[in-house]
Amino acid sequence: MSKTPSMPAPSDAAERRGKPAVVVYPNGTLVPADMAMLEGARAGLTKIDEVIVPPRDAGAFKVPKGHFFRIVSVEGAQVGDLNLWNADDLSERFFSGKTRALHATHVGVGDRLWSTLPALRPMATITHDTLGWYGWDADGAGVHDVIGTRCDPYTNRLLNGGDYHHCCHSNLTRALASVRNISVQEAEPHVHDVLNVFMCTGFTHDTHQYFMKASPVRPGDFIEFFAEIDLLGALSACPGGDCGSTHSSDTAACYPLKVEIFHPDPAVLKGWTSPAVNAYPRTHGL
Repeated sequence: MSKTPSMPAPSDAAERRGKPAVVVYPNGTLVPADMAMLEGARAGLTKIDEVIVPPRDAGAFKVPKGHFFRIVSVEGAQVGDLNLWNADDLSERFFSGKTRALHATHVGVGDRLWSTLPALRPMATITHDTLGWYGWDADGAGVHDVIGTRCDPYTNRLLNGGDYHHCCHSNLTRALASVRNISVQEAEPHVHDVLNVFMCTGFTHDTHQYFMKASPVRPGDFIEFFAEIDLLGALSACPGGDCGSTHSSDTAACYPLKVEIFHPDPAVLKGWTSPAVNAYPRTHGL
């Protein structure tokens, strides 16, 4: 599908199109995470818990601040949709749009997952990624995107006219409802745009449409995070499997995912403090 101009181009069209691109938040604007400290801390990790997320389902988990967690491929190529909340306040949650603006469309080691306004602080920092080698392929695709919103039953009905109850949105809602002992109606408004873990995505060169392709993830691959605050997480094992052909269906081969929680050597993190909420004073009438 191509867009046909509704009007002839003006005489200065080339000049207008030729303006230089300006990165909105250039590299170096943010104070970086102390990766040397985190690398030292991850050298002495002790696993204290794990959660197995079944195929086409979701699981919830808690990570204390100052701990690490991994999302691990255990049986086959499988994509996961991740939500994060402040464990003590569900109104502070992962802000995929701001994370995308501050870092990029796809995130990797050293990037941070930022929380919603007004807190706007790092919730987690990516400390290791076994798919970091992938980079950008010939289609312009990368892994671990903060573009897509999560598959959901509402869009599925809009496009296909049918009902499907194991979309990532539905899975995440049920997982949050269960762990917080609330109804799915209460839980649903807290479910939010995700980090698409292991998902391989991009935008087409011609029409700039969002696309997916088979994830390069293999059993044993993992992405690892450092919890900057006390976290409540939920992870859905997407019904699209590796998302190489479809999503929101029971036809794709799907596999479980594993979340592992690790305690570091506290001596290595001596002096580290959890980030405070954003310092902007909310007394200016916004």
